[in-house]
Amino acid sequence: MHNFFFGIYPYIAITVMILGSIIRYDRDPFTWKSSSSQMLRRKQLLWGSILFHIGILVIFLGHFFGMLTPIWVFDALGISHSAKQVLAIVAGGIAGVMALIGGGMLFHRRLSDPRIRQTSSFADIAILGLLLAQLTLGLSTITVSLQHLDGYEMTTFMAWALGIVTFDFSAASYIADAALIFKLHIFLGLTIFLVFPFTRLVHLISGFAAPFRYLFRPGYQIVRSRRSSSARSETRQ
Repeated sequence: MHNFFFGIYPYIAITVMILGSIIRYDRDPFTWKSSSSQMLRRKQLLWGSILFHIGILVIFLGHFFGMLTPIWVFDALGISHSAKQVLAIVAGGIAGVMALIGGGMLFHRRLSDPRIRQTSSFADIAILGLLLAQLTLGLSTITVSLQHLDGYEMTTFMAWALGIVTFDFSAASYIADAALIFKLHIFLGLTIFLVFPFTRLVHLISGFAAPFRYLFRPGYQIVRSRRSSSARSETRQ
């Protein structure tokens, strides 16, 4: 089961996420949205959304570059494994708390307001609950990481992540002795990848793609105010 969850399941989750997102965008492009409810309880949405999205963005970038950057790169830059782990604990802890508070506000808003609850699907509530559970697990791993500040444990997870990306079929063995809390954190993260195409999380792809679409757009969009348009119309008359 260990080999399945950490050696095979990652490929299943990533494949479903990529292919499912492509198929959804191709077949149901009008469902590719986050279904905003900003007209309801806007102040709580504002603060919750800011804290949640900033925290999640920092965590995502930290995990992406921290886990997928080859270990020799950090060695070449003179960054010790211990320093990297302390940085991950501090930065990840702050970002995790921000995201957890913001996500809690969004979750409370979605469940406590009958109007927002009425417009929320099961997937909307479920994915937010999964993200909150994942944030809680992630923050819980800090208590274990503080007992191993030499950075060795972090290098094992980096080796596992790089092993998955490079199709190292012995990657699962690298984290065989890891603490259960880390394994639960990884498993739930992969499960979020698995359900990604079937939830509102797909709008994250649009968020990352928007700057590139803006830079390479075919032409400029001309926006005029209603007053200037009316004045131009009167002039023509």
